[in-house]
Amino acid sequence: MRGRFITFEGVDGAGKSTQIDRAVDWLRARGMDTLATREPGGTPLGEALRALLLHEPMRLEAETLLMFAARAEHIAELIEPALASGRWVVCDRFTDATFAYQGGGRGLPAERIATLERWVQGELQPDLTLVFDLAPEVASRRRAAASVPDRFEREQLAFFERVRAAYHARARAHPARVQLIDASGTVDATWRLVEARLAELCV
Repeated sequence: MRGRFITFEGVDGAGKSTQIDRAVDWLRARGMDTLATREPGGTPLGEALRALLLHEPMRLEAETLLMFAARAEHIAELIEPALASGRWVVCDRFTDATFAYQGGGRGLPAERIATLERWVQGELQPDLTLVFDLAPEVASRRRAAASVPDRFEREQLAFFERVRAAYHARARAHPARVQLIDASGTVDATWRLVEARLAELCV
């Protein structure tokens, strides 16, 4: 039986990384052979491209193409083989992030992203996408307390407002797959929302 593919999304600072760890533990405790991975990254090539994407200035077109180059390798080398073998895959970001960041945040036309999506992914889509929804100003305060920012995290508030709006648009366009999670509460309160969505998928 083919495994399930779950992706976690949201603006930087929304707290999805903490929830991914909990989700993976929760799935494994219920007997799901679960692989945790991330984008960009997940493979040696993907991790090398991640370092460039997070820290090297580049044109928007190059940024988007590198995202999909890393994704093509990730799908072929890790995601598809895992799903085909029956494993569940939990991924920190996937193509919805490209629509949100390069599309909404930076202004790349959505049809260009969609063309690359069809070419690189074919019919592959997540079974469930959880978008951790948080006001950008709150996410900014959380980021400031957490880490040294990369070039995306250094963007202005207006950028993250556009990213958030793009995520909301994705949720409206794909309501069966993309679920908004209120990330404004405590870690435990947010987890209860995540757990409920995971439990629905595991039925």
